[in-house]
Amino acid sequence: MRIGLLGTGPWARLAHAPTLAAHPSLDFVGVWGRRADAAKTLAEEYGVRAYDDVDALLSDVDAVAVALPPDVQAELATRAARAGRHLLLDKPLALSSAEGRGLVEAARESGVASVVFFTARFDSMVSGWIQEQAALDGWFTARAEWLGAVFTSAGSAFAESPWRRERGALWDVGPHALSVLLPVLGDVSAVQAAGHGPGDTVHLVLEHASGASSTVTLSLTAPPAASGSTVELRGEAGVAVLPKGMGDAVAALTNAADALLEAAASGRPHACDAGFALRVTEVLEAAEGVLGAGV
Repeated sequence: MRIGLLGTGPWARLAHAPTLAAHPSLDFVGVWGRRADAAKTLAEEYGVRAYDDVDALLSDVDAVAVALPPDVQAELATRAARAGRHLLLDKPLALSSAEGRGLVEAARESGVASVVFFTARFDSMVSGWIQEQAALDGWFTARAEWLGAVFTSAGSAFAESPWRRERGALWDVGPHALSVLLPVLGDVSAVQAAGHGPGDTVHLVLEHASGASSTVTLSLTAPPAASGSTVELRGEAGVAVLPKGMGDAVAALTNAADALLEAAASGRPHACDAGFALRVTEVLEAAEGVLGAGV
């Protein structure tokens, strides 16, 4: 599969470019970025073409990997889908359900495959754990904490990200927590939220279709020593805790690329396709609405 990369920022350099270049079933064709000099530098590092025009890249590939801010991703991924290109996307899908819905509709109308890179869902150890818990009935409640130190760690590559500064942990690490909870506890039927923590810290209380409830704490301003992620499930089967020590991003993104190849070949949607990511976006938007209303 010929694939191009949209984006030249830290995530593109740390995860996407090395994954695309090393994958045995992908032909890494080239890079487009909003900064032509950055695209040229990244393309030269991997011996591929730097594109000045995104449509020129789309005409040369079968698929695109997108490492751009979510509002930019939504627009360009919709454009790529309408051009018939398969989509390897990042979370969050978009910053509004309307933008996300437009992307999903374009992908469905064009019949292209989509996979959204929720890191935990493509970590081999964690994905196995999620499948095991989803096969069990009787979950009563869950507690999830996704505490990042993006804004408190010296030299963080993502600290100056404008969209993270504006939208905070709810939109950056919230998708990770939801991507673990939803396949186990079911869809979210009601959301409550409070933004009374330090910095961008928010707390959610979710009701799920299964009858279970969950609490979620999210932050990008945790002290570095206190950062990390935890998910604890309690129910008839006892207590289950998310495995510690997730693998590196390149390994997980390689699994996501494998999933895109399989979905494109089989025509069967992946569990983490754009439709699932849209549902995550809708839950985040609902939580943001509660926070904005001061409920």
